[in-house]
Amino acid sequence: MQREDILKRIAEIDAELKRRRQKGRLELYNSGRKKHKKQMAFHKCKKRNRWVFGGNRSGKTECGAVECLWILRGIHPYRKNRKDVFGWAVSLSQQVQRDVAQAKILSYLPKSWIADITMLSGRKDNPEGGVIDQIKIKNVFGGISTLGFKSCDQGREKFQGSSLDFVWFDEEPPRDVYEECVMRVMDREGDIFGTMTPLKGKTFIYNEIYLNVRKNPQIWHESITWEDNPFLSKKEAKLLESTLDSAALDARKYGRFSDGAGLVYPEFDENVHVVEPFDIPCDWQENISIDPGLNNPLSAHWYAVDWDGNVYVVAEHFAAGKDIDFHAGAIKEISRKLNWKTDGRGRLNALIDSAANQHTLASSKSVAELFAEKGIVVNTNVNKDMFTGIARVKSFLKRGNGEANLYVFSNCFNMIEEFRGYYWASGDAPVKRDDHCMDDVSVH
Repeated sequence: MQREDILKRIAEIDAELKRRRQKGRLELYNSGRKKHKKQMAFHKCKKRNRWVFGGNRSGKTECGAVECLWILRGIHPYRKNRKDVFGWAVSLSQQVQRDVAQAKILSYLPKSWIADITMLSGRKDNPEGGVIDQIKIKNVFGGISTLGFKSCDQGREKFQGSSLDFVWFDEEPPRDVYEECVMRVMDREGDIFGTMTPLKGKTFIYNEIYLNVRKNPQIWHESITWEDNPFLSKKEAKLLESTLDSAALDARKYGRFSDGAGLVYPEFDENVHVVEPFDIPCDWQENISIDPGLNNPLSAHWYAVDWDGNVYVVAEHFAAGKDIDFHAGAIKEISRKLNWKTDGRGRLNALIDSAANQHTLASSKSVAELFAEKGIVVNTNVNKDMFTGIARVKSFLKRGNGEANLYVFSNCFNMIEEFRGYYWASGDAPVKRDDHCMDDVSVH
C-alpha cells in the first residue's frame, strides 16, 4: 500500500472514531446488538404520562435522559417530532441533578449539538463540574430547543409560570411539585415522564400512577428489574443482592412499591389471574358478596364456580357516599344484566359482613333489614376470621399443584387494584386501607 493510501486510510479511521465519540452512545442505545426491551417499550409508548419504576442499575435513568434528547433534538424514532422544544429535567436537589440527571444527559449529548449552556455554578466550558441552569440544543428542523434543570428543594413556586413541552422527573417528586408540573404542560398538550426507584413506599405516585385510581387513560407505567437489564452482569447483580435485606430488595431490585412488610397476596399475578369477561352458564352462579359501607365505599362482587371448582369474580359494584337505595338499585341492575339467579319470590341472595346487623344513625333499621326491603336478602352469618379468609384466598390463587383456581374478570377494576396493593402492616394484620374488595373476597 502506498504512503498516500495509508495516510488517507488513517484520516478515514480518525474521522470515524471522532464521529463515534460524538454520536456513539446515542446511536448504540437504539441500534446496538443488545437492546433493553423494557426501555424500548417506554420510548414507544404514546401515552402523555408515562413512568418507569425500576430498581437501582436497572437502566431506568437512561430512559429519561435519552427520551429528553430525542425530543429536544427532534429525532425521536417513535413520536412526532418538532422544533423549538422546551422541557425540564427535575431532580430532588441540585447535587443529585449534577451527579445523576445532568451527568446522564451530558454523557449522551454530542458537543456539536450544544448551542449554549447557562450555568448556576461552575464554568460553561466544564459543565460536568458545575450545576447547569439551561442547555440550548440545536434542533434538526433548524430551531433551538431548551432543556432547563430544576430541583424539588427549590419549592413549588420555582415551578410556576412556564409553558412546557415535557417534564422528566428523575426520581419521585413531592406532590405539589408534580401537580404544578402537570399544569405547566397542559396548554401545549405536553408530556410528563418519570423514572424512579420507589424507596419512599406507597406515596401518592403509587395511587396516581401505579394504581391509576382516577382511571386516567393517558397514564402508563412499566416496572424494570435487574433481570430486564441486558447490560448488567449476573455477577454484579448477585453481589448487589447479597447486600440488601428483603424489604430493600423490593424497591432496589424489583422497583416495587412496599410498606416494608410485603404483599398479603404475592401469589396474585395479573397475567394469570385476570381474564377477559365471558358469558358464564347459569349453573355456575354461586353468590354475591358485599362489604358494606355508606360514607366509605360499599363493595359487591358476583362469584361463579365452574364444574372443576375454579372460582370466578365476574362483576363488581363499588361506590362511596351513597345510600342503600342507590346500592340496592345498582346491585339489582348488574344482576339483571347477568341474568343472576333469584329465590322463589324473585329476591337476590347475598353474603354480607356481620356489621350489617348494626343500625345506622339515619334509620331504626339495620343495613341488612334495609337491603331486605329492597329485595336483597343478605346472610350475615359469615366467617370473619381474618387469617382463615386470607389463607383460603391464597390457596385458590395457587393450589398445591401450582395451578390457579381463582380468576378475576378484567372489568373488576377495584378488586384487581386491591390485590396489587394489599400489604401487611408492621404487626400481624394487613394495612387497613383500600381493602373493601379484599374483605368481601375473604368472606366468600
